Amino acid sequence: MKVIAIIPAYHEASVIAGVVRKTVSFVDEVVVVDDGSEDRTGETARAAGARVYTHVLNRGLGAALSTGMAAALKRGADVIITLDADGQHDPVEIPNFVRAINEKKVDAVIGSRFLGKTEMPALRRVYNRIGNLLTYLLFGIRTTDSQSGFRAFTRRGAQRLELKTNRMEVSSEFLKEIHDKQISFCEIPCSVKYTDYSMSKGQSFGVGISTAFKLVLRRLM
Repeated sequence: MKVIAIIPAYHEASVIAGVVRKTVSFVDEVVVVDDGSEDRTGETARAAGARVYTHVLNRGLGAALSTGMAAALKRGADVIITLDADGQHDPVEIPNFVRAINEKKVDAVIGSRFLGKTEMPALRRVYNRIGNLLTYLLFGIRTTDSQSGFRAFTRRGAQRLELKTNRMEVSSEFLKEIHDKQISFCEIPCSVKYTDYSMSKGQSFGVGISTAFKLVLRRLM
């Protein structure tokens, strides 16, 4: 079983090498999508052992994940893992996602911070609760962590996804696709390490409002 990890990255030169080095121990390949960074993100990731795909301009998280998914499928992935570039996710948990796919016979696994023991900052918890509610109201799918970036898909599950959004709203779009395409899924606990750096990379209130607006438009289309 070939497992490929996708790490979308934008201006992550200071941390990407460490994330890649930790991840390569648990997968067959690491694909980093450098989403138009103006620093050394791409070359730093490549030096650490990743295969790097580059967007000339910053196109957004959704576009980077779409590029990564397509690359992983082309490279023969049986399982695709997505995780963040800022060091929040612990690659040591990747085998838990693969195990869930094999044992529960599902095509998608969502890592949930609410099922684990992560101490989430209060404001971030509120944002995520709102995201969960909005995702349910708009797309009819219940999860405990709709905005999680730690996921796994089988090849079959990934091939059925049709991602059309380019930016932060892609997290909810993954769930919309899972619901609409009736892709079998489960949630498992995952841990998240919050640091000053990772918190600075998170979406602001304004971006959150913009994301919510785009989700509503997506539902009406």
